[in-house]
Amino acid sequence: MLRDAVRSLAEAKIAPYAAAVDEEARFPREALDALTANDLHAVHVPEEYGGAGADALATVIVIEEVARVCASSSLIPAVNKLGSLPVILSGSEALKKKYMTPLAKGDGMFSYCLSEPDAGSDAAGMKTRAVRDGDSWVLSGVKRWITNAGESEYYTVMAVTDPTKRSKGISAFVVEKSDEGVSFGAPEKKLGIKGSPTREVYLDNVRIPADRMIGEEGTGFATAMRTLDHTRITIAAQALGIAQGALDYAKGYVKERKQFGKPIADFQGVQFMLADMAMKIEAARQLTYAAAAKSERGDADLTFQGAAAKCFASDVAMEVTTDAVQLLGGYGYTRDYPVERMMRDAKITQIYEGTNQVQRIVMARNLP
Repeated sequence: MLRDAVRSLAEAKIAPYAAAVDEEARFPREALDALTANDLHAVHVPEEYGGAGADALATVIVIEEVARVCASSSLIPAVNKLGSLPVILSGSEALKKKYMTPLAKGDGMFSYCLSEPDAGSDAAGMKTRAVRDGDSWVLSGVKRWITNAGESEYYTVMAVTDPTKRSKGISAFVVEKSDEGVSFGAPEKKLGIKGSPTREVYLDNVRIPADRMIGEEGTGFATAMRTLDHTRITIAAQALGIAQGALDYAKGYVKERKQFGKPIADFQGVQFMLADMAMKIEAARQLTYAAAAKSERGDADLTFQGAAAKCFASDVAMEVTTDAVQLLGGYGYTRDYPVERMMRDAKITQIYEGTNQVQRIVMARNLP
């Protein structure tokens, strides 16, 4: 029922704008409005804060179905979970109430600020500082590659509170867009997901109350890594949706397109391509759903399974979308058809929330 409901909504209210959102590189306002009106913009927020209380698998299905028509729009529910999960996992009850309630209502989105210009895969090498000053913390630094920056009201920011301790000297904070000293860089000009703004976040002596620290001092990096164990699965879901959308479109096209007097779907070479695409998508789906179940239960092997799902599903998405372009031939290479957009959108799923090279390191270190 959930899948049917999200698919109907996505096809009616999000799909019609997907090409224009990509072409104009603009935020998908229509998608945000539709998702918020149907309580699908942040389904993971627990019911006690006014949220839908969706479990990890339900959240994955929402993201997958939105990504099937528009990858940029699927980052609304995905990044709302990424940005707010540190608060849910480690925040005080007061902090949860303060920020989960407006998130659930749709009064503001949540972004996640971990990466920096010189700290990507080596996130523990960050330079953003937070210095205690009485009842406040003062944050200074630059965060890069921040999804939905400028659109979100709330930001989970990782900053160094004790430079002598490397990862154990990093703490997490909630920063608000309206805090004095917060500003944003120009939107990045990207290959794909053009409807989701990616910008730098500048913190210029941003003074925030001490109670906006998430968890204890020095636990920020551990919270960031625990968060990624859960949210990598949402990227797997996004990749899965993109791949499914590409297969669905290609499948329809090859039945209509005639060459040599018959539909190209009748040729064995084309059939083998479609079979491989469908088989790999189904394998990715099973891995992703199983990882989502593990995320919900908090299983001991979640770190391995989350990395495996993200890595496998994103590699599949890149392969499937490339094959979809091939199946459409010259048409696939034009912007008049959606598969070239899907191919461009798929690429980032192999890179963000930990490159697939890093996922393989994570898997190797956590072999079951």
